[in-house]
Amino acid sequence: MSCFQTLSDYGLRSLGYGERLLPKADITLCEQFVLIGSGMIWNIYFAFFALLFGFFFAITLALGKNSNFKLFNLPSRAFIFLFRGSPLFIQFFFAYDLFVILPKLGVDIELVFTTITVETRWLTKAWLGALIVLFFNTSAYAAEIFYGALRAVSSKDTEAADSYGFSYRKKFKRIIWPTMLRLAWPSYTNEAIFLFHATTLVFFTGFPAWRQKGDAIYYASYFAEKTFNPFIPYPIVGFYFILLTLIIIGIFGFINKNLNKHLSQKDQKSLKIRLNFIR
Repeated sequence: MSCFQTLSDYGLRSLGYGERLLPKADITLCEQFVLIGSGMIWNIYFAFFALLFGFFFAITLALGKNSNFKLFNLPSRAFIFLFRGSPLFIQFFFAYDLFVILPKLGVDIELVFTTITVETRWLTKAWLGALIVLFFNTSAYAAEIFYGALRAVSSKDTEAADSYGFSYRKKFKRIIWPTMLRLAWPSYTNEAIFLFHATTLVFFTGFPAWRQKGDAIYYASYFAEKTFNPFIPYPIVGFYFILLTLIIIGIFGFINKNLNKHLSQKDQKSLKIRLNFIR
């Protein structure tokens, strides 16, 4: 089988398209590259949507923690402490056990004139349940980053805005919001990289791969078991992650450059991204 045929047969297998049976004998290097690359689609899916929704939720949590109202402050602080204080691996198992005990046919919510059934059966599947855990986890860490950036906004800038008669909404939009993003972005880039790497933990949790639609580690483990040689599939996973990490750094670096375009060239060069290998 040519490598092109392998790509055609297995390129989208992790999404349920192409050959259903995995190769069991005479496994080639091309098959390993293609199938592990196919599994990376799920790792990208977890990271992309967790970061997308987590960004806005993290901003909300940061504003809540910075608020003087206990109704917003205390729940935000408790949420951030809970998900930053417990290991991500434990969060996966706890969430899975919690989702399992929910009624599989859904939870009925009684309203005044009707009853709404909230679907719960998909929560035990990796594509939704694991995504929710990653979403909550990255929201908590990112919220702490944004909260620190909020506290670091110069009082001189806000006082200048007050002297010009800015409303709080205008002051937040023109001064606090862009300054907070500029200060937080290098650290938030580290969080995005860490979250992308953390998607590999999904395979080791209780969340099953639905219809064998596994991630990169799912296929790497399969090949390591069949070939009795882990020194080929796992470095391939590492290669894909390094490649996509460089892409993340490039995208976030471009955004960071635009956030700091008003600064001098000298100040822009001083902004460096440091990879956070261990949280």
